[in-house]
Amino acid sequence: MSNTPMAANPLTRAVLEIDEYVSGLGWDQPARLFALVDTARLQAQEPALAAQLGLEDAPESTGLTPIEQDELPSGKPLDEFLGTIAWPDAVAGCALSVERLMLPPSAEAQVPQNLSEAKLTRWVAEHPERQEVRMTVAVLRGGGRESAVRLREKDSPTEVLTGPDLVPGLAEALAATFED
Repeated sequence: MSNTPMAANPLTRAVLEIDEYVSGLGWDQPARLFALVDTARLQAQEPALAAQLGLEDAPESTGLTPIEQDELPSGKPLDEFLGTIAWPDAVAGCALSVERLMLPPSAEAQVPQNLSEAKLTRWVAEHPERQEVRMTVAVLRGGGRESAVRLREKDSPTEVLTGPDLVPGLAEALAATFED
């Protein structure tokens, strides 16, 4: 968390930490999935893992520790993959960082009708007002949510927008991974 701004909320801190980590890898990255675990519980129950993650001297009140999961399968739609996930009880939440192209609301009226998904994707990719964004969305088992959105053209930690409702569809999909 070297450059991660201190936020009051542990979930916001975790999202910003993940955003900083993924940002350090550069753009054009695959989606990355993280389990969020209670740091104090991790230190008490898995001291060797906590030491491996550099948490042995972290204060117990540090909140949540993100743990990156295995690479997501390529070729499988993200929503289908998320539908296959079930987390053990030790996982307090999860987060996903994914890059996408977005258009401003003013471009909605320009979208041609009846395009296939592939043609719509190509149309968006060629649109002059498209923005490349990285979205990091996290949810807690108990219902908390947080998001961080970073524009490629404003790739700076001071330009990261945060809020609980920035990417509601992705937050819903992540929350569903905790449902029985």
